Amino acid sequence: MTFGTDPTAGAQGPAGSSRKAQPALITAAEPSYDEQLRSRRIRYSIMMGLRIPCLIIAALLYQTPWLAITVAAISIPLPWMAVLIANDRPAQKRRPVAPVPINPERALTSGTHEIVDGSTTAEPR
Repeated sequence: MTFGTDPTAGAQGPAGSSRKAQPALITAAEPSYDEQLRSRRIRYSIMMGLRIPCLIIAALLYQTPWLAITVAAISIPLPWMAVLIANDRPAQKRRPVAPVPINPERALTSGTHEIVDGSTTAEPR
């Protein structure tokens, strides 16, 4: 045996054709953990970075109280939302579920059901 060679490289399949390794389908693969963590950190930093400008804008708009309060109110839930988004994983992809065939032999029937009375007929001594 020679090292560095593929033992299945010259193997013949049942139809006489040579077997080749099937390439892995990577287009449906999820991003790696490091990529997910990096994108969550970026989103967290952006959301937390927006809070300070919102508070500064609210302070600059003190002459219009309703606008200043609105901008300040927008900045209040930003840290909470940033933490929730940073700790959340991406949603799992839905996979189609194959329909299950119904076996009529194993199906429950709607026949009569015998009712068993649980009382005893023995007399007390």
